[in-house]
Amino acid sequence: MVSAKALAKEIVRSRKTVNRLHENKAQLNSISMHLGESIAIARTVGHLSKSAEVMKLANSLMKAPEVAVTMQEFNKEMTKAGVIEEIVNDAVDSALDSEDIEEEIEEEVDKVLTAIAGETAAELPEAVRKERMKQPAQTVEVAQEEEAIAEGADDEEELEEIRARLAKVRS
Repeated sequence: MVSAKALAKEIVRSRKTVNRLHENKAQLNSISMHLGESIAIARTVGHLSKSAEVMKLANSLMKAPEVAVTMQEFNKEMTKAGVIEEIVNDAVDSALDSEDIEEEIEEEVDKVLTAIAGETAAELPEAVRKERMKQPAQTVEVAQEEEAIAEGADDEEELEEIRARLAKVRS
């Protein structure tokens, strides 16, 4: 009985010792993690200080007034380019529209002549149809010339508007 009690005491003590060892191991792991965190924070502080030094050097190299002047000039040039692009786009659109309109007009004239003359127009020789087409085409050319003259006045008005915008930009 005495030896059983002694053995039981040793078992209880060894269990307590094992539990203390587990607690100590957990505390050591916690300390290890805190040390790792402290090292990471120290590295981050070092990197931030280096970044701050680089930013200071970059700011000393960059001259804000010169950059502002350059940006204003760039803005003016971009505005000019935008105005020029608008003018070119308008000219191209008007040129392309006139070609499309001519084709549409010819198609409509063919439809009207076919509707009016019916089968007789379809039976006419090709040369006669082409001759008839020349007459409306000449009328279209006269109308286009008149339109071009009217557009010339519109172009002058647009040019004045552009000059006014340019004067605003320069001021």
